[in-house]
Amino acid sequence: MRKLTYDKRDKAIQVVINPTQFQCSTLAAQLADEWLIHTRAAGLLSGGQAHAAAVRRFCEFVDERLPGGQGMDPKLARLDGDLVDLVDVIHDWESSMVQEFGLEKSTPYSMVRLLLLLIGRRASAGLPVVEKLRLRAEAPPVFKRGRNKPLDEFSNAERIALRDTARADVRELEARLKRGAELLERGRDPRDGGDWQNIADLVWASRHGALTTHALFDHLPKHTKWWPQHLTALLPPERGRNASGRSGLVNAIGRMLFPNELDLMPFRVLLLLEMPDATPEEVHDLMLDEVEFTSAGVRVVQRKMRAWRVRADFHPAAGEEAPQGDEDDSIVVSEHTYTGDGVWGVAGLLRRMIAATATIREAFEVGPRLFVSAQIVRASGGLVAGPATFRRNGRRFSSWIASHRDEQGEPSLVIGEPHEVRRLRKTAKTVRAVALGGTVTDLAGDDHHVEVFRTHYAHGTTAHILAGRAINRAQQWVFHRASAKPVLVAPEAEARLQEPEVSEGLGLSEEKAKAMVAGELDMGMTNCRNPYDSQFTQAGKLCHVAPAMCLVCPNAVIFTSQLPRLLLFADHVERMRVVLDPPRWQAVWGRQHAALMELLSECADKIPAARQEIADQVLALDLPLGLRSEFDR
Repeated sequence: MRKLTYDKRDKAIQVVINPTQFQCSTLAAQLADEWLIHTRAAGLLSGGQAHAAAVRRFCEFVDERLPGGQGMDPKLARLDGDLVDLVDVIHDWESSMVQEFGLEKSTPYSMVRLLLLLIGRRASAGLPVVEKLRLRAEAPPVFKRGRNKPLDEFSNAERIALRDTARADVRELEARLKRGAELLERGRDPRDGGDWQNIADLVWASRHGALTTHALFDHLPKHTKWWPQHLTALLPPERGRNASGRSGLVNAIGRMLFPNELDLMPFRVLLLLEMPDATPEEVHDLMLDEVEFTSAGVRVVQRKMRAWRVRADFHPAAGEEAPQGDEDDSIVVSEHTYTGDGVWGVAGLLRRMIAATATIREAFEVGPRLFVSAQIVRASGGLVAGPATFRRNGRRFSSWIASHRDEQGEPSLVIGEPHEVRRLRKTAKTVRAVALGGTVTDLAGDDHHVEVFRTHYAHGTTAHILAGRAINRAQQWVFHRASAKPVLVAPEAEARLQEPEVSEGLGLSEEKAKAMVAGELDMGMTNCRNPYDSQFTQAGKLCHVAPAMCLVCPNAVIFTSQLPRLLLFADHVERMRVVLDPPRWQAVWGRQHAALMELLSECADKIPAARQEIADQVLALDLPLGLRSEFDR
């Protein structure tokens, strides 16, 4: 027997490999020895459970594969012998696991990698290993690591439904426990003067460990149809073997004092929604001494074992208002009194959960865990209590969701699958990201690197929606800037430009209108609202691309008196069509030419007069030297 004991949350856990349970006992013993040495040398916090699981699974495959596939005795298999070709066996083992789990799962890769690690460690230590097997241990697994499809977060409607249902369950639990406490005060020992058919006496018996299925068998009729109605009303609607009758009554009476795991699930759901920086394991593995209450909230020490990190987060309760109908009396915990008004925040939820499990701690030895629950044990027929795990059938997150049904028996809490509790964490992070603006840093949070965000959070539906909105905003901004046109001022409006009504209608202030009339904002072919706020130049600096880009700038304001210069500029652009290569001309002058043609088409009736003015005054186009050097070649 190879045994290794390690501590997890102040609990001793033993990992065992028993070579004698395999036909290939020699091979199993050799691999088990390497497992022990490697686990102790590496100081693995998990006790090398994954390595041990790989050894056990491989030895089971050897016992099954050798007699049937190769006609050999599994007892001949060993790392330092070549009677059995373990290289082929490892390949067959990996192939069989790929067929079992599929290419999406990483289990085959992980199992083979850990097995090869132990074999390679034995070879590097100088112990005898067949040369062919040693070379195989230096190579990676045949199949690559599978990539599971990352979990998506719950939708906002699902999040609200989960939150509201969990809150309703907490209220129902507290009402039930209050009734149980009242019955306990009135109850007597049914073994000594009490009544086994009196609910208060049964509650008393449950509190003092006297209520079992065996005791009910002796004091209640054999069949439930002969029971009093007030007892059958406590039984669940199902009539399954473990859900009704005496065990059902023991459970129903016990739940008036001791919450079970499904009763604690609403607290788990709400805490995960309120603590986006905590994993499900960090939440339900909390210890009592890791929760410190103050007058302003609660400080929670979180231990993320796989990251080797311990951190203390303070969750204030300021600003929370108690909803109508929720009691909020002060509860003393670990010599600290929380007197805040938080009810559904982290502080309020922890306070209420500790109060709900107080009777369990008084009646049972349950240890320092925060999540403790009571369940019936079939062997003794009574209740036992211990740390909640939320892993057994009927006690999982999916079981809690399925337990909510309407009067017709249809599901009343409709949540998209998979019903995975880890999705609550992603949902909480997504809500925070939306509230903070939806950036990568916001969504990743303080406890993740950007790479972790990319692989585990960036795929989410909400993240895609936020990214799409950001892209749409950027595209709309670009399209707006690209499609913006100058303002063409009609002659009658130009004559009255300094009047407040006219200037305001054109989007100009009175000062800007006066400056344009005086020619102070003339950029050569057009006027400019603000030469220091150009989309082509850094903010605060004078625009250096005027007048070439004025026709595609929303800052430009054009008077009809500037048409002669615009016509000369149109002629210049046409001459450049001959000078420049077509692709170059399109890149440099294409947008301006299209905007210029659209502008001139709106003033078609004024073009002849403008041409005549050019001829009469012998006007010529005066372009800056920088423009000619930058645009005309």
